[in-house]
This record gives sequence, C-alpha cells and structure tokens, in this order.
Amino acid sequence: MQKKKAKYYKKRTPEVIEDIRIVPLGGLGEIGKNMTLFECREDKFIIDCGLSFPDSEMFGVDLVIPDFSYVVENKDSIRGIVITHGHEDHIGSLPYLLREVNFPIYATPLTKGLIENKLSEHSLENSVTINIINPGDRLQFGCMTVVPIHVNHSIPDAVGFAIESPAGTVITTGDFKIDYTPPQGETTDLATFAEYGKKGVLAFMADSTNAERRGFSASERTVANSLQPLFERASSKRIVIATFASNIYRLQTILDLAVHYKRKVAVSGRSMVKNIQMALELGYLKVPEGVMIEADMVNKYQPEQVVLITTGSQGEPLSALARMAGGTHRQFAIGSGDFIIISATPIPGNEKMVTKVVNGLMKLGAEVIYESMYEVHVSGHAAQEELKLMLNLVKPKYFIPIHGEYKHLKKHAMLAQAAGIDEKNIVIADLGGVITVNKNEIKVDQSVQAGQIFVDGLGVGDVGSVVLRDRRHLSQDGLVVVVFTVDRATGEVLSGPDIVSRGFVYVKESEQLIGEARQKARSVLEKYRDYEYKDWMVIKSKIREQVSHVLYQRTKRSPMVLPIVMEI
Repeated sequence: MQKKKAKYYKKRTPEVIEDIRIVPLGGLGEIGKNMTLFECREDKFIIDCGLSFPDSEMFGVDLVIPDFSYVVENKDSIRGIVITHGHEDHIGSLPYLLREVNFPIYATPLTKGLIENKLSEHSLENSVTINIINPGDRLQFGCMTVVPIHVNHSIPDAVGFAIESPAGTVITTGDFKIDYTPPQGETTDLATFAEYGKKGVLAFMADSTNAERRGFSASERTVANSLQPLFERASSKRIVIATFASNIYRLQTILDLAVHYKRKVAVSGRSMVKNIQMALELGYLKVPEGVMIEADMVNKYQPEQVVLITTGSQGEPLSALARMAGGTHRQFAIGSGDFIIISATPIPGNEKMVTKVVNGLMKLGAEVIYESMYEVHVSGHAAQEELKLMLNLVKPKYFIPIHGEYKHLKKHAMLAQAAGIDEKNIVIADLGGVITVNKNEIKVDQSVQAGQIFVDGLGVGDVGSVVLRDRRHLSQDGLVVVVFTVDRATGEVLSGPDIVSRGFVYVKESEQLIGEARQKARSVLEKYRDYEYKDWMVIKSKIREQVSHVLYQRTKRSPMVLPIVMEI
C-alpha cells in the first residue's frame, strides 16, 4: 500500500497594520489657534502654530495660544513645523513656542517673510531656521513624506499638504477656497487633489469655516469691482481703508486703484508697514515709483490726492483706526473730509469693537463703509459647493473636519455624509484627542494635554481660570477691602476696620451701608479678641463671610470682599 505524502503549508507572516496618529492641539471647536501634530512610528512633525484673539469674557487677556505641553514633552522626536500660510491664526504662536523649543520651520516664500517679521518682534529672527518650500516639493520627516499642494486663500502662497506614510496618505487642505479668477497665480490645484484621490486617500482633513454657507465663495476680484465705485464716490475726500495687514491681494487691489485715480498711498500701523515693505521687496506687491509716501507727508497733500491704508479692521483698541476713531492718533485727525472703508468681516467676538470704532468715526463726521453695506470683503474660505467638490475629488476613506467651531465641524460632517462617506468613518474630535487611523479603522481612544494659554502683557500662562474668574467677579460687582491694623506681639487691634470700595458703591453716598459692614467686621474681631492664639486666616474668612452677607442683603450684589491685616 502506497503511503500518502505529507502536505507542507508555508506559514503566513502576519500582516503589520501601520497607524498614523493625528493630535489636534488647536483649531477644533474654535476659530483660530490652528495647530496639529502628526505621528507615525517614532517620527513627528507639526502643521501650523497659530493664535486666537480673546473673547469678551477674557478680561485683560491680549492673546490666546495653544498649550504646548505635549510638544515640549516630545521635542526630541519632532522633525519640524510646516506652515500652510501666513495668517496670524496659523503663525502667531510661533514666537511663544520657539522660546521653549527650536524646530526648523518650512514655509512658502511670502509666509517665510511674514514669519520673519513676527519673530523679529520677539528678537528671535537669528535663532530659528526657516526653509523655503514650494508646491510639489517633497519633505522627509522620518517615515513620513509631506508634499505641499497649492490652494487659493485670501493671501498668496497658501498650501495644503499630502502626508504620505506607511499607514496611507492623509491630506489636509489648510484654509482654502476655489477661486476660478484669482488675483495672482493659479487656481487651487484640483488636479493634484484628484490625482491623490485616484491613488487612494486614507483620511481627509478640510477647512470647515464656511461649511454653513451655501454655494461658492466669491472671487477676490469682486472686491475690486466693489471698491472702484467707492473710489469714484469719494472723489473730493481722503480715502482711509482698513484691512488685514496680511491680506496681500486686497492691498494690491487698493494700490492699483490708487494709481488709477492718481492718489498717493500712505500706510499706518506697525504690522501694515512691515508687511507691505516685505511684500514689495519679495515682489508680491507691485506699485510704480513715487506712489508710496511716508505717513507724516499725508497732511501736505489735498484730501482727494491721498489713500491711507491702516490696521484696525477688527476694532482692536490700540490699532491705528481705533485711535483715529477716539481722536487720539498723533498724525491723523478724522473729519467730514474723510471717506473710510473697513474692508474685512469682523472675526466672531469682535463685532462690538468694530461697531464702537464705526460709531466713533461717524461721530467725527466721516462717511464710513463697512462689510455689511457693500461687497468690500469676500471670504477666503470654501463654501458648501467647494467643500463637496473637494470631497468628491479626494474620495477619502475617513474624514476629519477641522478649522471651525463645533457647529461648523458638524455641518461639514453632514456634507461629507451627503457626498457618500459612511457616518462611522467621520470623526469630529476634540482638542487633545489622539485620532488613530489605519486601513481598518479610525478611532479616538486616548488624549493628551491640550487647551489654551493666555498671554497678558509679558506674562504667558500666568493668567488662568481662577484669575479670569476673579476678573469677571470684579467687573460685575466690584471690590470691597476691609483693612485693620494689629499689634504683631499681642494681636491687639490697634485701628480699623476701615472699608474701601472700588466699583461697588460710592462710599460718601452709602455711609449707612458701609457703617453696617464695618460693624459686622468689628464684631468678628471682638469675638476673637481674648483668644491667646489668633488664626488670622480663620478670622479673615469670617470677616469675608459676614461682610458679604450684609452687603448682599442690602444690595443683592456680591462684590469681592478682601480682608487685609496690617501688622506693626
């Protein structure tokens, strides 16, 4: 009987499934402060490092920046920072991060110039390496290759990125729109996005800022069409135009119209002066010789011969336009001979400040044109039809909406579903949530420290939630200080208690109320007078409690009560 031969099977090697991890540190659930860290194997890099501006509840805060804790912890494995474009919400936090760590920066030529201006304000221009990149370049960060892709935005040299990794390709648009008639350069590189879509895209991250807007965003060229009649209308007046200092397209439009109407152009505002000078040197702005004049020369010309470009389109209290509205600008006095155009949309939260500036300018007799009256500003962000077009070109397996408040992210997620992406393949993440993506799944199953750090004057991070709570309390109900003097040796009360009120009531008109508060504080001191050992922390707490109670009973207000013991 013939024996059967044994069959031998080749043992299969288990397939290794690679992950890419995406860590949003800013720009999710908020407008601005954009910052995202990408990880694959042991390699990491960062896209953008922006800031945002404080809202009305952040009393005294100047700027808001991301929490850099996770970046600092992992600084040895981070290969660099790539930048999508030169707006503040994408580059504004670089000086604060680069004080703590030093990474090479990769940016397009105009963005590099804007970053250098930013770093020079913080005396960091000579301590950081900034490398120029262009669309189509291939940057190697360990196992990841980053490819810039040209997009349209409200500033030249904006790019998105394709991140090629062992896990697959992730594409992020940065801030973008699809402008078929851009003022300079080419349209958004839809062909490259589509090419990646044909090859297969693992995950797609796209700008959600205008996800609620139907249709298409208007072309930047429409602003020129709107501004020209306004230049005609201001024939005998001085024209003052406020816009973003980084909006190079808008600045070129203004310069072109000034040349056409034979007006000289002056610039006011430090950031505006620096950015225009840099853009002229790099060739992103073009103007005939003799058109630009110094700001202190403006008053030597007739009003109809001048255009003044200024900062302050967001109503910033210390900006040039705000100082003009308040009558405190040292060079320019606003009057009935001025025609003022605010060529920008208020960032959410800035509406009241802009309205205050508009009112101030009008009270001085100026004619003021702002965004809601005429089309003197268009958005740099894609509306719904552009977002749907991009989703259909890229054809991603997974989708992660970015750059926007939660309502924008949610609306963008709904658009993605309508474009055919399964709901379970769409992730709306939170700041610090680690998005792990591979060919089989997308999940958020861990988090890192993330959030916001407040910049107040020279202090970074020394204003926290407790300080803001106290500032809010002070702004709402004021402060009452209870002061008394004691003998350090015996603990005997030598004088007081005296009551000082700030922002609560006017003492001279509220003597009875202040007298009651003083009596309550004195009664606490009397109670503890014969104690051999006096715990002043307990005594101050009791005084605070008793005084707060009587003040609330009489006024239904709760000022901050601050007992102070002076020992002599």
